[in-house]
Amino acid sequence: MIRHLPDSIINQIAAGEVVERPASAIKELIENAIDAQASQIDISIADGGRTLMAVDDNGSGMNADDLVLSVERHATSKLNTDDIMAINHLGFRGEALPSIGSVSNMTIMSRDPADENGWMINIKYGEVKSIEPSSRQKGTRVVIEHLFANLPARLKFLKTDRTETAQILDITRRISMAHPAIGFTVTDNGRQSMVLPPKPDDRRARIRDALGAEFTDDALLLDAKRDQMTLTGFAGMPTFNKPTTGGIHIYVNGRAIRDKSLIGTTRAAYADTIPRGRYPVAVLFIDLPSVDVDVNVHPAKAEVRFKDAGVIRSLVINAIRAAIDSDQRTSGQLAQTALGMASHQSGASRSSYWGGHSSSRGVSQPSVDWQNPARYIAGLLIDDMAPQARLAEEQQDIPHPDRGDNSASDDTHLALDYPLGAAKAQLHKTYIVAETKDGMVIIDQHAAHERLVLERMKAQRQERGVVSSQALLIPEVIEPGAAAVIILLEHAPMLAELGLIIEAFGDGAILVREMPAILGQTNIKQLIIDTAEELLERDSSHSLEDRMEHVLATMSCYGSVRAGRPLNANEMNALLRDMEVTPRSGQCNHGRPTFVTLSLADVEKLFGRR
Repeated sequence: MIRHLPDSIINQIAAGEVVERPASAIKELIENAIDAQASQIDISIADGGRTLMAVDDNGSGMNADDLVLSVERHATSKLNTDDIMAINHLGFRGEALPSIGSVSNMTIMSRDPADENGWMINIKYGEVKSIEPSSRQKGTRVVIEHLFANLPARLKFLKTDRTETAQILDITRRISMAHPAIGFTVTDNGRQSMVLPPKPDDRRARIRDALGAEFTDDALLLDAKRDQMTLTGFAGMPTFNKPTTGGIHIYVNGRAIRDKSLIGTTRAAYADTIPRGRYPVAVLFIDLPSVDVDVNVHPAKAEVRFKDAGVIRSLVINAIRAAIDSDQRTSGQLAQTALGMASHQSGASRSSYWGGHSSSRGVSQPSVDWQNPARYIAGLLIDDMAPQARLAEEQQDIPHPDRGDNSASDDTHLALDYPLGAAKAQLHKTYIVAETKDGMVIIDQHAAHERLVLERMKAQRQERGVVSSQALLIPEVIEPGAAAVIILLEHAPMLAELGLIIEAFGDGAILVREMPAILGQTNIKQLIIDTAEELLERDSSHSLEDRMEHVLATMSCYGSVRAGRPLNANEMNALLRDMEVTPRSGQCNHGRPTFVTLSLADVEKLFGRR
């Protein structure tokens, strides 16, 4: 038989969607305080929020009538019309307070400035008590005691007190970054765990307080616009990355969300600049008209749907890529990690292990056009000579320590003005050591050249529509396996655009007729096998453009200067000069850093001079 559910059960069902854990309740109460135009929000918790949570604000407050309505389902002050798309507040569903009240002992104290006194109401596990006068002077205080005490099964799903407290701190930190003018404090079992003072009109300062200087000091500024949509915020250096998506903070019209699609878009923007299995750190603020976004698709308002998701994706990817391309640094923590390892210091390990960052402090600006490196690279595409050989011919005035003429000393001095300085030595046929005006740079020659080859192939494709190919004197037959043959032949037109011409050759084999000219002599069999694996991994879940980008990255690895190859001074310096004008040269195609910078002060620390 069909029957109407009692309100108590309805509220418990709603609570299961809205209040998943203590942090969920804190999020709803913070958003209510922000909507009430509070300038200070204080949070107190005990036992990870199980036994006590309190949110105190100095906002506009409520009178007696509004206080009674606030604990009824679907009663809200946030929607002034019946247009569900005209949402200009963080809250609007009218579910949070009654849902929380159905699974806890909740007391609300509030005062409207127009009233002579404040008011208090209590709702105990769904039962609303009478309203009473209160001594509350300003704003609203919500106290939640014994969350889920009436639902032992739900209570068992909560994690340890420490984990639940960490979740509360995290959600508070996330929300605070979108509202720098509001001060936040969190007190855990009587001890103040977080203090974020108000930082009006200074979003970077608030983000620094919330995420730390390690991110903000080297973060890339974002400021892009398309039609009525804007994207602002900060993108971390590619070498500053994390093993999870927890470092990606996304806000839509001031609302903190955890949208899988936007997180994937952010990761895609970093494409071949961070290692697989790692994720960037970024704080993105997307603002657009409310009619162009639907925030009513998730009970906890954690996800949104855009009217034109493609435009948003393009805006995010282009803005982040432009910022990365305009900055050749790696992140400042790399040097500190290197120093720590050299000094056997226990604190050297960092969460952003690939490098947190290698500082470029004190490095002079290059004498080339940093504003348009693509234009410079396009000019280098006249012939297909290897970059290091080509630049060695074009830049005869670059200092070479082993030149042996009278001008070597002067030229070396001039080369120190370049960001990566003058090459001094090659160590273990793998690493180049260069001297700069105020320190030294260590370069991984294979990782660096990987990036140069990749960007050159990209530039060729952008300029000519295809990557230049070179016919093999004797076509090579490769047997990569049946599955690999199928996927390679299916993508044969795409591979042709990338300079790789293949065709079927019997069962389980393909014939390679042409290769990308820039690769030169390489291990064709292994290149074909790796390309097939790349296509198999990305065939169903990635766009064609994304697949092409990753195949190019795989190919470029086979056309790069290998570790173990000796380089003379001309080649080393040419490689450095090419790196200085190549986008994303701070990271190889797999996201590893290509160089580490040590200032003279850093080196002096190693020898106890500082």
